[in-house]
Amino acid sequence: MKSSARLRLVAAATVCGTAAVLGAVAPSATAEAPGGKTLVTIGDSFSANGEILDLLNKDGDPGCKHVATSWPTQLTQRMGLAPDDVEDTSCQGGTIDTSGWALVHQVKRAASEGAFGPRTRAVTIQLGMNDAWGTDHPVVLSMACLADLAAGCGPDAAAQGRTPDPATVTGQGYADRVRKAVEYIRYYAPNARVIFVGYPEIHTPGQDSACASILGVDVVQPRAGAVTGFLDRIDTAQREAARLLNVDFLDARAVTAGHGACAADSWVAGAFDPRTDLLGFPWHPTARGDSTLAAAVQQRIELG
Repeated sequence: MKSSARLRLVAAATVCGTAAVLGAVAPSATAEAPGGKTLVTIGDSFSANGEILDLLNKDGDPGCKHVATSWPTQLTQRMGLAPDDVEDTSCQGGTIDTSGWALVHQVKRAASEGAFGPRTRAVTIQLGMNDAWGTDHPVVLSMACLADLAAGCGPDAAAQGRTPDPATVTGQGYADRVRKAVEYIRYYAPNARVIFVGYPEIHTPGQDSACASILGVDVVQPRAGAVTGFLDRIDTAQREAARLLNVDFLDARAVTAGHGACAADSWVAGAFDPRTDLLGFPWHPTARGDSTLAAAVQQRIELG
């Protein structure tokens, strides 16, 4: 069976599976509705963040640790919320539906903790980077081509199946994959503002090259169009899906513009780069980047 056909079958099964799993955790119609928690955060490592030493852990799995400088943690502090009034299910490696700690699992965990209810003010969702789009493997597994200075990550990489094809990342596809979870959240947290949180600027939108700092040295891959194009399309897909589902979109690229990888004032961590966060996850926000994003999400929640 071709990979595209397999993905269509997986997507169809995921929609049915999501409905079944969420239905299984739905509160009884006769039960008293829970109050809910003020803030619910769903996401991947761009929400949870982490340290590079976690990746080097011999156990291999950094788990779902939320570092003190992650934007949801800083947002909790900025809003003056008690820890038990926030449900943060974000996790390194989180996906919409591809593998691991997926959206349905995160929503189920939040529901089991009584996080959704009339008191819930906001539910943030930051997912998609780790998912498979058009190929059987997610982009995070395809970034090895950035280190391949001979073959690179140009358009041919997508054609050869070495990276996802940016053209397969669409707003309609994104909306279809998250729709059931969004409908569930809306039903059980009717007063909540649902916000799709975009990814911060890693590279200048539209460029073909990519840069990463390693031990304080900037390393450029001039042929990275398949990867940078994917990141551009994820941003567009989140924005379009938010419109289709009538939820909010927080443009993280706009609030971090000019501070991507290798910028003079970069808010993106390198690999053991003393100029940013020495132990931060490469290509993930520094504490400064997360602080800026926390402020932007707070403004969206409080000012509308």
